[in-house]
Amino acid sequence: MGIRTVRLDEETEKALEQIVTATGLSVSGAMKKGLLVLRNEVAREARRVPYDIYKELDLGRGGEAIAPATQTRRGVRAAIRRKLGR
Repeated sequence: MGIRTVRLDEETEKALEQIVTATGLSVSGAMKKGLLVLRNEVAREARRVPYDIYKELDLGRGGEAIAPATQTRRGVRAAIRRKLGR
C-alpha cells in the first residue's frame, strides 16, 4: 500500500470536509472512493463514439444541405445556379 502526500487548496479542502461530514467516510475513504469514481468516468468517456458527442450537442435534425454528400457535384452546381440566377 502506497502513502501519498497531497496538497489541497482551500476550496478543495472545504469540499473534502463536506464530503466527509455528509458521508461519514474517513478522509482516506473519501479520497479512495473519489478516485474510483473518476476512474470509472474516464473509462466511460473513452468508450464514447463521435455520435454520442454529437447527440449531446443537440444540433437538431440538420437539413441545410442542398444535396447528400454522395452527390456533392450536383449540390455545388445547384448552389452556383441559384447564386447566379440561372
